[in-house]
Amino acid sequence: MNILKKIIAIAFLLISLNSFSQNFFPKEDLMTFGIYYYPEHWEPSQWERDIQNISNQGFKFIHMAEFSWAMLETSEGVYDFKWLDKVIDLASKYNLKVVLCTPTPCPPVWLGIKYPDIYVMDAAYQREEHGTRANMSLSNPIVIKLSKKIVTEMARHFGSNKNVIGWQVDNEPEAKEDYCPSAQLAFRKWLKNKYKTIDSFNFAWGNRFWGQIYSNFEQIKIPNASAVGWWGCNPTALLDFKRFSADIQAEFLDMQANELRKYIDKNQFITTNYVAKGTGADPSKAKVLDFASYTAYPNYGSDNLGESGFRMGDPNILMFANDYYKSLKKITGIMELQPGQVNWGGYNPLLLPGAVRMWLYHCFGEGCSFACSYRYRQILYGAEQFHAGIMTTDGVTLSPGGKEYVQTIKEMELLRKNYNAESKIPSNIERRKAAILWSLDNYWNLERQKQTYHWDTWSHLHKYHRILKSLGAPVDFISENEDFNQYKFLVVPAYQMVDSALLKKWKDYVIQGGNLIISCRTGAKDKNAHLWESNMAGIMNDLIGGKIMSIDMLPASKPGQIEMNGKTYNWVTWGEQIEPIDKSNIIAKYVDQFYKGSACCLQNKIGNGTVWYIGVDTQDGKLEKEIIKQMYASNNIQTEDYPEGVFVSWRDGFMVAVNYSSSNYQIKTDGKSKFIIGDSDLEPAGVAVWISEN
Repeated sequence: MNILKKIIAIAFLLISLNSFSQNFFPKEDLMTFGIYYYPEHWEPSQWERDIQNISNQGFKFIHMAEFSWAMLETSEGVYDFKWLDKVIDLASKYNLKVVLCTPTPCPPVWLGIKYPDIYVMDAAYQREEHGTRANMSLSNPIVIKLSKKIVTEMARHFGSNKNVIGWQVDNEPEAKEDYCPSAQLAFRKWLKNKYKTIDSFNFAWGNRFWGQIYSNFEQIKIPNASAVGWWGCNPTALLDFKRFSADIQAEFLDMQANELRKYIDKNQFITTNYVAKGTGADPSKAKVLDFASYTAYPNYGSDNLGESGFRMGDPNILMFANDYYKSLKKITGIMELQPGQVNWGGYNPLLLPGAVRMWLYHCFGEGCSFACSYRYRQILYGAEQFHAGIMTTDGVTLSPGGKEYVQTIKEMELLRKNYNAESKIPSNIERRKAAILWSLDNYWNLERQKQTYHWDTWSHLHKYHRILKSLGAPVDFISENEDFNQYKFLVVPAYQMVDSALLKKWKDYVIQGGNLIISCRTGAKDKNAHLWESNMAGIMNDLIGGKIMSIDMLPASKPGQIEMNGKTYNWVTWGEQIEPIDKSNIIAKYVDQFYKGSACCLQNKIGNGTVWYIGVDTQDGKLEKEIIKQMYASNNIQTEDYPEGVFVSWRDGFMVAVNYSSSNYQIKTDGKSKFIIGDSDLEPAGVAVWISEN
């Protein structure tokens, strides 16, 4: 009876969670479109014209107020919401909803004058000043108090407004490094809460090295690599500083979300817009947000793929963001998408016609519930004058990116007419589904001690993610705390810090029939970032079926070679020489260097499942792709073979394809498919959407 009650309770919870997300963004709407609008930047006489145009162009909501603290609280305790009331009323008049933002990224000048200690202090112990954004110390009690106050006042005033559909707390949270006195005090408190005793702390940090022993927590300062030397700064200390900074950022977001929840309507959502490829703020730590959304600028001055890639953007940015942020709470959207040129890139080329539309469909295909663009009007003054908007500088003419937004909005209406609520993901796609185990903890530690200038943790992650997408596999990102058994295939790229509990979860997963792909650099350290008193990554020996005996890294001019199944692959970045427990488990060997013939990749069967260990990082990823293809083939699962830059996904009954490559791609269908948008000839920056008529 107790088991039955638990099953019913879990089912009810899942239904409730699904209904909760669908209340925010009904599934039949597919993807809703919004736009950033800053009424405070424009004459009030232009507000109605702009809002009417936004509505006529097909947008459904406007996003406002994240930088307007100075206009909302003109002096301490003196609030002016009338101007924002007027804009929200105009939005209602033209059938637009509103996403309101808490204005905490930009403290007003009076706050800094009255409380000069509110600002972040950099590694040179120099305080930031008024005149930019994200410049407050989130450890400062005054910052917490006054931020909470403005959030409370906004929530009280707008929380029951039926035209407000949601809230964004802060803006692009980045967990800035802060060395100010309040941060120092908070860091010491954080360490004491974590380690309890000074002896445990000294052990975790390895403070016997260079005589760095502390007698009490009050002696500790935030580790400052700029002050003590980058190469010699304690890696565990720096890792804890990253963890602390992410915790402080998450607490700041959760404080705002908790305060909003006291006053706002239950149907208003709360989110924030993390940077798509952020490396400071950890979205998994903010517990109170309804979901995480993200900001993405795919094209900011890099060559990308092929001849025209510099005009189409980096495909990895949206590839990662769409899967990662959706995985956190099963719902996401892009809150800030580039509509044209930016003002901060290495160089700022015009976008290839169709690129903005392609990005929108990439987000749609991977499940985004909404897409919002920064910004509606191109600002005439300030730091972002050359940042393109949906409108050009005259305020009434659509920019090229604006035209593509409007085109996509119209096309979404066509897709809604073809939407079938009963559609199910095709079984051949569902069977390929894989998870990637990912944590910023490991990213922070790996990036601190790369050991070779060729190593890039993001690129390594993207390589494995990109391979899975090229095979047509849906991908979730998961943490150590989640149930691995939900997935037939689990990929673990460069997961450096491992403990016995995680190792046991991996073994149990494989024994029960799981397929585990583990890449190089995994398990080299424990959770304190200490090496094992064993061979390198010795905790992994039984799991991978071998011992890592040494590691090599090569210059770019002298690549090494590997042989697998009669094919040769080049490598430079990282190569591990492995002594297998059973030589029959070797699947790839080195064919040159003085360790010629030693293993670099193993396959180890445990129970009903298999572990593949890839102890090398090849230059083009072809070896890694072949091993992953073998994994699927051994499970009798057919895969696709999409070229780099072509992404094909299933979403709500639609197949969606986009093309970041510089060559046309011919889409292969079963002959019973109907193209709704585009056709089988997918051009660079092209989009195609089709449904099967089976």
